[in-house]
Amino acid sequence: MAAKKQDSNNKSKKRKQNPDAKTNTNSSFSKRPKLVSSKPENKQEKKPFKPFKKQNFGKLKSQSGEEKNTPLSKRERRLHAKELTEARKKRRKQHYTLEQELARLWEKMRQRNIVKEERSKIIAEAILKMKGKIPEIASSHVSSRVLQTCVKYCTQAERDTVFDELKPHFLTFATNKYAIHLVMKMLDNASKKQLAEFISSLRGHAASLLRHTVGSVVIEHAYQLGNATQKQELLMELYSTELQLFKDLSSMKESRLPDVILKLNLQKGSVLRHMASVIQPILEKGIVDHSIIHRVLIEYLSIAGKTSAAEIIQQLSGPLLVRMIHTRDGSRIGILCVKHGSAKERKKIVKGLKGTVGKTAHFQYGSLVLACIVSTIDDTKLVTKTVIRELQSILKELVLDKNGRRPLLQLLNPNCTRYFSPDEMASLSLSISSLNAMGELEVNSETKSLKDEESRDKDNNGREVTMAKPDGSTSPETLQLIEGGKKDPSIRRQELLVGSGLAEGLIDICIENAEELLRSNFGKEVLYEVATGGSGGILQETLGDKMNTLHEAIASLAAESKFEESDKDHVLENFHSSRTIRKLVMESSMFATTLWKKALKGKCEQWTQGHSSKVTCAFLESSDAKISKLAKEELQPLIDSGILKLPEKKQPANK
Repeated sequence: MAAKKQDSNNKSKKRKQNPDAKTNTNSSFSKRPKLVSSKPENKQEKKPFKPFKKQNFGKLKSQSGEEKNTPLSKRERRLHAKELTEARKKRRKQHYTLEQELARLWEKMRQRNIVKEERSKIIAEAILKMKGKIPEIASSHVSSRVLQTCVKYCTQAERDTVFDELKPHFLTFATNKYAIHLVMKMLDNASKKQLAEFISSLRGHAASLLRHTVGSVVIEHAYQLGNATQKQELLMELYSTELQLFKDLSSMKESRLPDVILKLNLQKGSVLRHMASVIQPILEKGIVDHSIIHRVLIEYLSIAGKTSAAEIIQQLSGPLLVRMIHTRDGSRIGILCVKHGSAKERKKIVKGLKGTVGKTAHFQYGSLVLACIVSTIDDTKLVTKTVIRELQSILKELVLDKNGRRPLLQLLNPNCTRYFSPDEMASLSLSISSLNAMGELEVNSETKSLKDEESRDKDNNGREVTMAKPDGSTSPETLQLIEGGKKDPSIRRQELLVGSGLAEGLIDICIENAEELLRSNFGKEVLYEVATGGSGGILQETLGDKMNTLHEAIASLAAESKFEESDKDHVLENFHSSRTIRKLVMESSMFATTLWKKALKGKCEQWTQGHSSKVTCAFLESSDAKISKLAKEELQPLIDSGILKLPEKKQPANK
């Protein structure tokens, strides 16, 4: 009996098969559903399913008083949905009705053509409605905007009221994506006392806020608005735990980290570990746009060892560096990465600049990094392909720009103090002392492949190159490594300037726009360097014919009649152009000869007054005896008669 029950159970568990399907004992059982025949026997055809269309019915009362369902119109459904949404928001938001009232007031107060007294009334009404509830509504994207407008236009008393309510919640709001804008507006309009209170409230939280994408913006804003003491207060807690805990230690005159360590007798290893714990999360998150972070990185590199400094350079080399070079300290970090980075890291830096070279060249500090790149990196093919090509596409724009011309001038006349301020020269000569020692060992093993010491210490004009050395024991060989590896600087210049076609393009720009460049405050410098052939006459050998064409173009402008009616003054009487032509006469004998023969010979008497007299006198002041002899016969009678006066040579102050 048990066996029979088991057999019956097994049969019931078996899957029921379609009786119409053909049995195939050899084929394995398939779980796929079988297709039903197109003409099933004894089965009714099924009609396709049509989903039931829902209709909204509203209850309306008829004349007899009975309720009946009628469909709502589209407009009625929309209004009903809006009412439901409003009801949901009222339940979810505590101050929803207040926010709606504030939004209506905001639309009035933010108009540009509103009367000042009317705006003040609306703002006073809005602040009165918000009083006591400001911390609760400040995080809303609507009421936060209302508060910003109120803080911008309200009276100082009303602003103080808002500040007092927000004061205990500043740290919370500093990390909120809506309230942060209100905090920054409060800082912009804060009094000195309020700003000091806010910066004091950040004490102990600067490091954690810098790691926060939103909070770092608040720290940077406070850092920019603070005075030197307040900036130092924010920086100190990033240096050491002791400086974070004890406020008295951070109030000191020393601003550089090595001086702080020396004065307070701090342990250098402890400081490095604390700074590394602060810096690493920031770099990993890519929050590198702020100047306070750039300052911390510069201070860290000033005391870091070889390994630590090399790791920071490796992390920064690439696209991250492009976001840093818009500040003074950020550009210095960029220069250090270019100087001390390996060939692979330098390649990443140059490739990271792709597409942004033109924009970077227009920045005051970004142009310094480009100047360092063209005078440092030995891979001239990569620099030409990425940097020079982008510069060539906007060449005229760069020539006339104060900052854009710097990479060009660095190639034409490297490290010239006429074009770089002392602070900029100091930035270009920066180096990391811990990596210099490593570089010195590498160079000492390759001294045979380097040039003589005299050729390294002087540029093509024979002038000594003065570079700030981080250590008094740094050798000339180390200095050469810092300046750009093993390739001869003159060969690098030749490849980037002449070999790339940049010099030819520059001469063409100068020929086509000679008059505009001569009158320009910045373009005249590029024109002067190109017309003289660059430092060491680098353009003279291969582009001598084009330079002669440029000299002819300038001389043609000078040969124009003085008495022609024109809105512009003559190039020999213009302030900028007359001084540029005078310098060219004294520096280039070829140009002086062309100018004399084409423009001044037999006409000097009409150019003896004003700015033009400096040009005529330059022929007699020229160091080339042939030039002075060429003009002396005509100019000497003018000097004797008192028509032309030679400028008095300036004597040293001690004499």
